[in-house]
Amino acid sequence: MIVRPRPHWLRMLFVWRGSVLSDIAPQLVWTTAFAVLVTVLHGRLFQWKVPLNFVPFSLIGLTLAIFLGFRNSTSYSRFWEARTLWGTLLNETRVLVRQALTLTEDPAEARTAAMRLIAFVHALRHQLRGTDPAADMARLLPEEDCARLRTARFKPAMLLLMMGEWMREQRRQGRLEPSLVQAMELPLGRLTDALGGCERIASTPIPFTYSVIIHRTIYLYCVLLPFGLVDAIGPMTPVVVAFVAYTFFALEALGAEIEEPFGTQPNDLALDAMSRTIESTLREMLGEPQPAASAEAEPAGFLQT
Repeated sequence: MIVRPRPHWLRMLFVWRGSVLSDIAPQLVWTTAFAVLVTVLHGRLFQWKVPLNFVPFSLIGLTLAIFLGFRNSTSYSRFWEARTLWGTLLNETRVLVRQALTLTEDPAEARTAAMRLIAFVHALRHQLRGTDPAADMARLLPEEDCARLRTARFKPAMLLLMMGEWMREQRRQGRLEPSLVQAMELPLGRLTDALGGCERIASTPIPFTYSVIIHRTIYLYCVLLPFGLVDAIGPMTPVVVAFVAYTFFALEALGAEIEEPFGTQPNDLALDAMSRTIESTLREMLGEPQPAASAEAEPAGFLQT
């Protein structure tokens, strides 16, 4: 995710990274080139004058804008829910580590719980992105825990189970009062809910038919648009077509990008930065030094806190 101060209005016109312009540049170029050809031929196709004007495009454009608005609002709802769930991870892991430090008879045992929670956050990031968590697990957990995770298909869920087992062991050894177990179960349950929410977003995309309808309509609209404008505005037709095509193509591309918020594109969530933030705050609560910057750090300009 790109987070930076808003640039000057003039610089804003030429921002490239994060603008999805690189994704839509090919179709924007050929749409504009086609509009230039239609303008030169004055709306004729094989000696046949295409009888179109701007009236139907006004009606279709309004309908298309409604469809795009629905698609983008749905995509942003998924994006914001994903961000809220990762905020829950930060809050609830802090709660659990604080409880482990203050409610148990032996606060030194809290480090085991904190490391499992940190490992849970990194394992969830890897699961959502389909990457290998082995390096992070080996960095954070003892070998016996890593061996147990190697055979697990859903490693974040297994780490929450191991966190519950830690609570059971503390209660069995008398380090945690039975009456306090329920207090620690509540944030652990909310972590489970956040895990399920992230998995739901990652595994349930917006129905494909919405993308197909919008995609086809946008391209047909932009291809036919110069025939409806050439008689009214003449040489300015390619300029207007390029502007309209840029708006529609960009909105479609942005909706498709933020629909899957756990990816690695510029407008996706900065999961690497958020994972490091959670690890840093939990280590700080333990009184440990901050971790070194990860080799998987987000590129410059991405969210760091």
